[in-house]
Amino acid sequence: MFDYENECLKSGFKIIAGMDEAGRGPLAGPVAVAIAIMPLEQDKIIEGVNDSKKLTEKKRDALYEQIINTAISYHIEFVDENTIDTINILNATKLGMIKCIKEIGVSPDIVLIDAVKLDADVPTKSIIKGDALSYSIACASILAKVSRDRLMLELDKKYPQYNLKKHKGYGTKEHIENLKKYGPSPIHRKSFIGHFVDVEKL
Repeated sequence: MFDYENECLKSGFKIIAGMDEAGRGPLAGPVAVAIAIMPLEQDKIIEGVNDSKKLTEKKRDALYEQIINTAISYHIEFVDENTIDTINILNATKLGMIKCIKEIGVSPDIVLIDAVKLDADVPTKSIIKGDALSYSIACASILAKVSRDRLMLELDKKYPQYNLKKHKGYGTKEHIENLKKYGPSPIHRKSFIGHFVDVEKL
């Protein structure tokens, strides 16, 4: 989990950030992007950090608290469904990433990113399956996933008919059935739901 960080340190980069997103695939809600600069000293490494998708919700929640309490700096950005519909999900994700780099309190020397290739004002390195290969990216992955899940729980209270608390906006059978039954809400991505409902009427 530290090969890429060690490679960066050997190349002279001192402040290394990891960045990842959560929620590129759902039918509803924003995409969340997180950036984290983590201390890499052995005694400050957080045990159990891994790709957020491989962790239980309970484990992710516990690690989330440890990460925000240990990070040198971090930032979480949400890009809403209207922006996703306007500029597409990849560009919305990149927009969130650029905002994260600008808003993080400490300017990184290099940013390791899970899969996405990004032109930014600082050097970046795209790593396929980076959330499973880089500690810094894995920490960002957990921040993004937990932040988005918590937001979807709040949105569930506003739109209980879709049962967002269960599927977090992803296109499960139940979600699609409820979408057809109740029609789309303001948080549904029009560019994602055309297979299921008539978005021309919206």
